Amino acid sequence: MISATPEPNNSTSPTAKQLTTAMSPAEIYSEMEPIDRPIDRSHIIAAGIKSLAAWCLRLLIISAAIYVGWLIIKQMSRGVLPVALALIVCTVLWPIVSWLRAQRVPAGLASLIAILITFGCFGGLIWLIAPNVGRQSQTLYYQTFEGVQRLQLWLQGPPFNLADEQINQRINEAARWVQNQSGNIAGEIFSGLGIATSILVTIGIVLVLTFFFLKDGDRFLPWLRSITGQRVGWHLTEVLTRSWIALSGYIRAQAIVSFLDALLIGAGLVLLGVPMALALTVLTFIAGFIPIVGAFVAGSLAVLVTLVSLGLTKAIITLVIVLAVQQFEGNVLHPVLQSRAINLHPGIILFAVTVGSSLFGIMGAFLAVPVSAIVAVIARYTQEMIAIRAGEKKASEIVFVTQAGSLGGLDGELTGLKMRAAFRTMTSPLHREKSTTAEQSETTLPRHNNAVVVSKKVVAKLKTGTKRVQTKLVQRFKR
Repeated sequence: MISATPEPNNSTSPTAKQLTTAMSPAEIYSEMEPIDRPIDRSHIIAAGIKSLAAWCLRLLIISAAIYVGWLIIKQMSRGVLPVALALIVCTVLWPIVSWLRAQRVPAGLASLIAILITFGCFGGLIWLIAPNVGRQSQTLYYQTFEGVQRLQLWLQGPPFNLADEQINQRINEAARWVQNQSGNIAGEIFSGLGIATSILVTIGIVLVLTFFFLKDGDRFLPWLRSITGQRVGWHLTEVLTRSWIALSGYIRAQAIVSFLDALLIGAGLVLLGVPMALALTVLTFIAGFIPIVGAFVAGSLAVLVTLVSLGLTKAIITLVIVLAVQQFEGNVLHPVLQSRAINLHPGIILFAVTVGSSLFGIMGAFLAVPVSAIVAVIARYTQEMIAIRAGEKKASEIVFVTQAGSLGGLDGELTGLKMRAAFRTMTSPLHREKSTTAEQSETTLPRHNNAVVVSKKVVAKLKTGTKRVQTKLVQRFKR
């Protein structure tokens, strides 16, 4: 270090040799040149390319991890599907189980009662619909035959003017095609039987998983924290709880929307006298859980049944009713209810449904929005943690849904302060403060050393200030 005692000669500034031996090259350079001097743009371009290359490498690694995860999920889809369905069913049944357990009903018995109530509702609905469908199916068959005859007469008139021979020829060609495809049809029937068996097995697994999830679900988060450790467990508890809330809100909101759709469309079908109106109403309710696509399919089927049974005029009226209800749903019900539950843009929902249906069929379309909601929850929580660590927000400004999340926020605030202090230390200007006298220039410490001292003091102060709060929160959380 440069001595703070003045030398006996008349020189009051250190010599070039002393500067060379006592200061680093960066410090010498900063003494010779101003800090804001222009630099060659090639350095800027090189730094940009270096940053771009680093980000591209990170994106490649993330993409590879996502692809590997996708392959694993695809191979495990038969096992993942029952778990996902069981979780969705649990979001519906959990309020019942929670109320029963509050009445001091054992957890296992409360779960069993909730499942039996659900089975009773579905069984009663089928018992109510089946006789109606059986009575009206034969009537619908004759009405379909009459509708085909009316269609044939319409094709014989202008502007088509088709002869009977041409129409019969097309019908015979269709019959021959069906006869030629009889082997494929039989194969599809056996395949359908296999699918039906697989569906029954899946339903059984879903019921068993639902029972255990409802019975022992409250033990999962403590077990997870014991496996992952305290700090990771805080964040996982907050994210999983938020995901559960978003999933529950989505299912409840979608059930309300589907019920209102089915009620309004069903009322219109009953007033028009459409056959199997009750069955079409139930189908509309079930299809409503598949966003956008389900309502279109159910509405198209209702219009088709009306066209075949009651003619073109009432079919147009049915189409108007379906479109009016869907507009009411899309512009009023859906934004009000779903925005509170998952807060996703309709474009994202449509994209998720399209991708899910193309990859996993109807179940993919059904699970697309819940999965997107969970991904959105994780993304929002990650942004909040980044904001806390960057110093943009404090943990007290974030709304946490669990005490574990509050602990994670305090921990993130402390970690962020350490990161910012280290970053300022690395990026502080490596030059001595200029002074008017040689003694001040020789005795002044570099700025980055001051930054280290200040950073250590601030970190120590924050540790002391938050230790008591963390201890109290941990004790409350354990209780």
